[in-house]
Amino acid sequence: GRETRLRVVLRVRPLTCTETRRGDRQVVHSLGDGSVHVCATRHDATFGFSAVFDAGASQEAVFEGSGVRQLVELAIDGFSCTVFAFGQTGSGKTYTLMGPLAQSETRPAAPGLLGLMQRSFACLLEQSRGRGSDLALSASYLEIYNEQVRDLLSPGPPCALPLRWSKTRGFYVENQLSVDFESLEAITSLLLQAFNALPAGSQRRRTSAHALNRHSSRSHALLTIYIHSRAVSTHPALGGACPSKQGTLCFVDLAGSERVKETGSSGELSVEANNINRSLLALGHCISLLAKPRGKQTHIPYRDSKLTRLLARSLGGSGITLMVACISPSSRCLSETLSTLHYASRARRVTTRP
Repeated sequence: GRETRLRVVLRVRPLTCTETRRGDRQVVHSLGDGSVHVCATRHDATFGFSAVFDAGASQEAVFEGSGVRQLVELAIDGFSCTVFAFGQTGSGKTYTLMGPLAQSETRPAAPGLLGLMQRSFACLLEQSRGRGSDLALSASYLEIYNEQVRDLLSPGPPCALPLRWSKTRGFYVENQLSVDFESLEAITSLLLQAFNALPAGSQRRRTSAHALNRHSSRSHALLTIYIHSRAVSTHPALGGACPSKQGTLCFVDLAGSERVKETGSSGELSVEANNINRSLLALGHCISLLAKPRGKQTHIPYRDSKLTRLLARSLGGSGITLMVACISPSSRCLSETLSTLHYASRARRVTTRP
């Protein structure tokens, strides 16, 4: 019930081979104390965060240093926890959450390259065995594509689902599929099936290639783990069980913010880019208003987009939220990098009441 600030961490990816070959300069430098310095023509600024992971940081270091392990424990205790990654196209959001794009059920990623999601699943199952709790685990996986909410786990081509609101549940997706799982392999299999293209060209999550990224996510994806726990008790008056707790652990992979001119997008890709930017703008507006002192806050326009409706509880409600801001250190990406840094700095002032 106490006010809790959003935890915001920053990850700076390495310069790519393409950026190095064309002579891009590195304009973002980690200062080693949770802050970064941006040094470029007409720009000289320092930004502070809960933690900063530079180009040399491993996937394990990001998992341990960002506090995701604590979020898993809180979710088991009955809290609503959310991790979401944001930043421009090609900044490493999906890699941070999922690891290499080339992985599949037959070609799993090397253990050291696994992302925050897979590490959280392993931690969740490890915690459930160690606590002596009776845990029931299930998962749902949604994407928001062109302002339509689609179920990535339902059989057949993804179809649009209605987004509803109720006084008791807040915003929720009607008729979304939830799948039970009991092992790390089962949930990882679900995740990879939903992310990768399936036979007959029926691709699940929408990705496309353009000038900035060969595998650009064209939708926002939300994977939610539902954790129903009941601690076993030996006290006869309790009938062998304690009251149950229901927590959630949600991972949000936001589509990358981008300048349509830079991506060379046209036609359908241009429509997708405009819808992505419009929903990210709505999210930024909500964060700006939530960052104001509580006495000065006005109406928060969650209804401006499907994304802000689904994140309403995480951002301004009763949840515990970790934001992972991903940026490129390249001088060519300076404008988008500064935009992400300002965005993340505002988010640090947002508070919730878990």
